[in-house]
Amino acid sequence: AVAAVLVFAGPASAHVKVSGVDATRGGYGVVTFRVPSESATASTVELTVTFPKDTPILSVATQPKAGWTEKVTTAKLAKPVKTEDGETTEYVSQVDWKADSPADGIPAGEFDMFNLSVGPLPNRPSVSFPSLQYYSDGTTVDWNEKSADGVTEPEHPAPVLELAPAPAATSAASPTVATGTPAPANSPTDGFGIAGLVAGALGLILGVVSLGRSRRNAAAAR
Repeated sequence: AVAAVLVFAGPASAHVKVSGVDATRGGYGVVTFRVPSESATASTVELTVTFPKDTPILSVATQPKAGWTEKVTTAKLAKPVKTEDGETTEYVSQVDWKADSPADGIPAGEFDMFNLSVGPLPNRPSVSFPSLQYYSDGTTVDWNEKSADGVTEPEHPAPVLELAPAPAATSAASPTVATGTPAPANSPTDGFGIAGLVAGALGLILGVVSLGRSRRNAAAAR
């Protein structure tokens, strides 16, 4: 019984899947396709990923992968879309990775990962990427099925990317920090300043008077 559970649990968990740690709704991010070779004898030699047509993705950049050649296919949009770089009339319809030789494929019982930088992603909770997996013995597996009831997983489910909500917008303006407040026109500091000027003037007058008296007394003594 344990052996039977292991036999059925293995293939069920070894689907082609997609994930993205920084994939947000309406934003750009890096997505990773995890591809296992479920065949007992053949290796995976090609993967074709189909992109959504109803919520088109306009930009894709592939990450080079040793031993594999990637190809990006585009299709015409129903209506042109305005972007920061101008008007775009095409969207990404497919991305294909193909092993340069059978020896470069993913061996039986192993898995590998394929990375893309994509965007803008659809403004929705998730997006599906049906994928076609090719084996070295000529067989294929089409990962394109959807759950009939939203709960039960089909035999060959299409990879689904969960999208995080877009981060809340923050104000670009920096908060103003007060560096000082000017004193009011009738503040006590003005009174102290005027009093100081008056005291200085009186001191100067008294000094001049005292100097004059000293000179007169000196002349009388002679």
